[in-house]
Amino acid sequence: MTTRLRIVGTGRKPEVAPVVLEIQRLSKRFGTHGSGDAGVLKEISMKARRGEMICILGRSGCGKSTLLKILAGFMPPSSGLVRLNGNPVSRPGPDRCVVFQEDALFPWLTVRENIAFGLKGRKMDRGEQQREVDRFVSLVGLTDYGDYLPQEISGGMKQRVSLARVLILQPEVLLMDEPFAALDAQTREEMQNLLLYLWEKLSHTVLFVTHDVNEAVLLADRIILFEKEPGRIKKDIKISLPRPREKSTEGYFAHCRSITSEIR
Repeated sequence: MTTRLRIVGTGRKPEVAPVVLEIQRLSKRFGTHGSGDAGVLKEISMKARRGEMICILGRSGCGKSTLLKILAGFMPPSSGLVRLNGNPVSRPGPDRCVVFQEDALFPWLTVRENIAFGLKGRKMDRGEQQREVDRFVSLVGLTDYGDYLPQEISGGMKQRVSLARVLILQPEVLLMDEPFAALDAQTREEMQNLLLYLWEKLSHTVLFVTHDVNEAVLLADRIILFEKEPGRIKKDIKISLPRPREKSTEGYFAHCRSITSEIR
């Protein structure tokens, strides 16, 4: 069975860390037949610091996933600029890895082989690669499932493999597009705890797209609230609740109520 994790508080202060990712006046338009350009994103500007957990929150259709695709280098913006450590982003790269709602694992490879896949082009000897794969299999709580194929494990386990497969590449920024939305409530909570545990251990910067207010308040240092038509930033909200966060506290409920009222 998978490992249950206890989340501890963090002493990190992302507000004083260096800026890793910078988005400058980014807009995206898609052409439509006979009606000109449809604006999906308009004048998005924001910064993400090293080790920061940022949730991008908003209703369906407000451009959250489009923004992540641009940050990943999967599509160009219509205007504006994305910089990673000061360098313009124009194509995909291992410094920005994406976890989608669908696990996208190779069905013919085992758990270990899926996790090891991204290391094939790295200059690592076989022993070093095996040790690194062992470390990440353990980190996501799947030590007993390394030789299983994807069809032999649950949806939550598949997302654990997806996380390990990208994190083993040691990306600067982890981009997550509603990765837990299709999971049942208990598995979703376990995956949220796993994400926080891995973030504590590995100190990567996370941009996490969600439409779930409760999930955003649980996870984020900051919540970037989007509005739609076209998608733009309505508010940048700092979540000052101490970690680990308890969903039963008045502070948690107060943040959820306030953000829900902003969305309405």
